[in-house]
Amino acid sequence: MEPETSQFESSEMLATYLASTPLLDESWRLSSRANAAAAQSFLVHRVGRVAYLAFSGVQVVDCTEESCRKLVEVESYANGIFGGFCARGGGDGADREPIMVHGGLLQLFLLFYHTQNFQRKMLEILNECKSIVCTGHSLGGAIASLTALWLLSSVETASHSIHVLCITFGSPMLGNESFSQAILQERWGGNFCHVVGQHDIVPRMLFAPATPIMEELRVLFQFWHLSMSSPSLAQLASQLSYDDTVEVLELVLSCAEKRSRGVGDQDQEGNSSSVFWPFGSYLFCTDNGAICLDNRVAIVKLLYLMMLKGSSLSYIEDHLKYESYVARVCWQYLRRRSLTDVSFSESSNEAGISLALHSSGIDHFQEAIYGTAKSCLAMARHIGCRRTLNTAKMAVSLAKVNPLRAQIEWYKKFCDDSDDQVGYYDAFKMRSTSKRGSKVNLNRVRLGQFWDEVINMMETNQLTHDFHKLAKYVNASHSYMLLIEPLEVAEYYRTCMHKKRGHYIDHGREKRFKVFNKWWRDRKVGDEEGNPRSRFASLTQDPCFWARVEEARDCVYHVTGERDSGRQSVLFDKIVVFEQYARGMIERKEVSVDVLAKNSSYSMFTEEWQELKSRLQLLPPRFPVLQDATVQDMCVEAENTFLC
Repeated sequence: MEPETSQFESSEMLATYLASTPLLDESWRLSSRANAAAAQSFLVHRVGRVAYLAFSGVQVVDCTEESCRKLVEVESYANGIFGGFCARGGGDGADREPIMVHGGLLQLFLLFYHTQNFQRKMLEILNECKSIVCTGHSLGGAIASLTALWLLSSVETASHSIHVLCITFGSPMLGNESFSQAILQERWGGNFCHVVGQHDIVPRMLFAPATPIMEELRVLFQFWHLSMSSPSLAQLASQLSYDDTVEVLELVLSCAEKRSRGVGDQDQEGNSSSVFWPFGSYLFCTDNGAICLDNRVAIVKLLYLMMLKGSSLSYIEDHLKYESYVARVCWQYLRRRSLTDVSFSESSNEAGISLALHSSGIDHFQEAIYGTAKSCLAMARHIGCRRTLNTAKMAVSLAKVNPLRAQIEWYKKFCDDSDDQVGYYDAFKMRSTSKRGSKVNLNRVRLGQFWDEVINMMETNQLTHDFHKLAKYVNASHSYMLLIEPLEVAEYYRTCMHKKRGHYIDHGREKRFKVFNKWWRDRKVGDEEGNPRSRFASLTQDPCFWARVEEARDCVYHVTGERDSGRQSVLFDKIVVFEQYARGMIERKEVSVDVLAKNSSYSMFTEEWQELKSRLQLLPPRFPVLQDATVQDMCVEAENTFLC
């Protein structure tokens, strides 16, 4: 029998990484220090080029306003500070569910965000560090998660290059299903690790509606805050009146049970967007070990199953036991513990599930829940293996579509060498109903369908988390973009879509090209990439170059008929900026030879522009302000088009 693939591979790797490095231990140490410091504070600690940002768990949520007790839309409530992340979500158009987070927790983050001290510290970190670890215990963990999310959103649109990791301890859930799905779509799930105690009620608390138990929650958090700020007082747990909190425990357990069965995935009004869902990876800790999962359905089930053995005391005390849990996890990964008390079958799959169940504190004596937990972990394992298998199969699928790209490359060479000297872009734009042109157009469509399916599989978590970083697919997608997007632009203007929807870059560019921009920008850049070119590129390095040409020609066409001097000046500005930008690309040999073809659209632009300047006797000094800053801005925009 052939050996089976390694079970729980990605989760086990994450747990091993955290436990075998100082990250987990150091994150808890700093979170504990932050708890003992001033309330509603944070501290920064640096180790070389790594910065730790720890938030105090002693925070007070103002629950007098209804918005602070429920989910709120991030886009409107946070005034756009999370950038394009807020445009993600489930569904399309009007059916898209909004991205929502807990209003009170978001308010806590915004209180930090709007302080000068926070902004100053973050600017220093972004300028001086290579990595940042956001961490926090309890409510501080929620603030750390939002800080990490803000950093990931900011780094995506800024020039900073910094690695972001978030490690929380006993943090409450934060957002709805659209929030969780958007993080998956951005490939940020691996940036978040939530450490959860076996019976800790706080990570499960938002399964239940807060309003009926508001007073009881206030009492609980007062006790926890007192214990965090003064650890010696944690022994007073026995003096806490559990009669006052039993309603909380019963309600949370009841709601968690419904969610584990999938019957609580909507609120009382039938709205699924108002229900909390986990995101990122969850590291469940018990006295037996730890288990790490990243499948949100499996996480919900395990959050319920692992708390069933708890007592009213353990639900409360577990929120304060993370020092013990972290020490145990780190120690067990330094010492190979004996597994003689766990019976394994011959299947390594069964062995992996048995080990995971043992680590979760669920054993075969608990017949009522053992089977459910086993099925849950088997499902998570199957999904993890399927992602790895899908990624392996993708190499075969890519090989099958490569001949389509090769045919288009041959078509480009044919056009560039043609006697009519119109070049690749214009030949496709002005193509007749010839067999050659139809074949190329069909290949363009089929390649687009292939890459759209790749992106869909990524966004639905069907590929490995690092797929977008694999050099094979980063390079393949970039080559596809440089070769095919000029054809997309040509088809857009050939069919006059710019007259109906507006110009291509802002109104016609497909999502896949924006995604590939980000992959290319995030790749590891070799030293050789900065060397100057000795000859023209085989493919123009700005895939939107021809769209810029079309916009510039459109400006030339409209400038003479524009009577408003202000609008006419804007048109002139755009033309001059593009002229200088294109000249720079040509000088750096970042364009293909088809750009310089005698009858290409770019050559037509230069002739039309020169004729217009001659007719209007337009002199260069009229636009001196455009010589530097504006052209530089356009170069940055172009870099964001094909390098970001």
